[in-house]
Amino acid sequence: MSYGIYIGRNLTADGHAWLAGYGDEPSSHWLEIIDRAEHGSNATITVGVGPESDMPGHRTEIPQATATARHLRVSYSYYLGVPAPITNGGLNEHGVAVRDIWSTSCQALIDMTPKDQTGPNYSDLARIVIERARTAREGVDIMAQLVAEHGYSCYGGNSHIIADPDEAWVVIQFSGGKGLWVAERLGADDIRASRPGYVGVVPTEPNEKFLYPEHFIQTAVDLGWYDPASGEPFDVNSIYGDGKGPWKGMAWVEAEMRKRADAAPITFTDVCWAIQTERLTGDTAGYGQVVPLVHPSHPDLRMMWHAPVGPVTAPLVPVFLGQTEVPDEFAQHRYLTTGEAHRFLDRRKEATDPDTVSHVPQGVEVSDSAVYQYKRLMHLAFQDEDLLKDVWDHWRLMEERLAEQLPLVLRSAKHLLQADEQALARRVLTRESRAWLAQGLEDCRAFVAAGHARLRLRDALNRSGKPMAPEQFW
Repeated sequence: MSYGIYIGRNLTADGHAWLAGYGDEPSSHWLEIIDRAEHGSNATITVGVGPESDMPGHRTEIPQATATARHLRVSYSYYLGVPAPITNGGLNEHGVAVRDIWSTSCQALIDMTPKDQTGPNYSDLARIVIERARTAREGVDIMAQLVAEHGYSCYGGNSHIIADPDEAWVVIQFSGGKGLWVAERLGADDIRASRPGYVGVVPTEPNEKFLYPEHFIQTAVDLGWYDPASGEPFDVNSIYGDGKGPWKGMAWVEAEMRKRADAAPITFTDVCWAIQTERLTGDTAGYGQVVPLVHPSHPDLRMMWHAPVGPVTAPLVPVFLGQTEVPDEFAQHRYLTTGEAHRFLDRRKEATDPDTVSHVPQGVEVSDSAVYQYKRLMHLAFQDEDLLKDVWDHWRLMEERLAEQLPLVLRSAKHLLQADEQALARRVLTRESRAWLAQGLEDCRAFVAAGHARLRLRDALNRSGKPMAPEQFW
């Protein structure tokens, strides 16, 4: 399902915009740094969904770009049968950030979707934009061109927030196989939460704030869903979406952030809270990301704050586009990775059945899994309100300390980059991020040991089969 929130730069204490959110998927998640790459003129990529997907289709080959950008992203291994690895987006070297968010189409469009649908799926679109786009608007154009030329493989409707330091766009792709999409521009004074992705009333012609294909409104007319002569506005959500308008959680967090903005400029802590509060974030949140939308002096200085699970019980820690590696603990592990239950870290049957060999490197698997440890902490804290408060206070203090240290690290790396010492700058960024991630994981293990001992001794471990968790708005 996923969740994203955009805060315009005129509303923030830092003077820049923010994009934050998380993905709602049950499978494994891992952090990746993908380097810039050049591709041959005949290179292609495989996109779409297969016959095994919940809404089936055919995988196809489409042209690859001649060059793809360096970027940070979180990947995962399963959602509704969409071929892995899957991503909800990330941040690229040009400062374009992408968040994928579910957005249900109306049932009639879902029912119209061809069983042999082709074209990029939601993850393909997110990945291609962070590989290719230099601005948020270019990201919209890339998605529009891909859908027009190759189609769109859906699982029932979807959306993305594409953002750069100057603007953001909410882009919704609809089911039905008709090439329907709509985009709404967000600016410096906007706050927008998406869950699901939402666009309401649009003008009858595209303009600088709303974009859509030429047949967008005419399709509704042809289907008998809209009569231009009625004088009624064209409400995208009512006609092509679920008709529910902004959902309760969406409306609540937008109102809360607007209230904060009216009282004082929105701070980094406020932005983090929007994806950390237990009213919105729990076990379904597979990770957390907070991206400051800025233009630093060098692409290596771009960064995001990352949590390996829902940040209600995990810290958000800086990771840099310029760092050279992800710690093994935060890379892909077998834990919760789809398909690993029938694979081995053994090659005995590789010749006859290659899929019996694990996709996870042996050297990575022997390290601790940050996702596993932080999930343990989450479910201990959800059984103990006092522990939940202690964990919350500890991680928020850690984030405060990291926010104090971050400018010094960025300044050090900036000076090295200005001195044409990129390798040394990347070493600094890698060392600092690794140390911060390691410290958080060490503290997590300590909380897990203490929390489990406390609950065990009090005979308070929940073995009922009914998980305990704070009540949420979603």
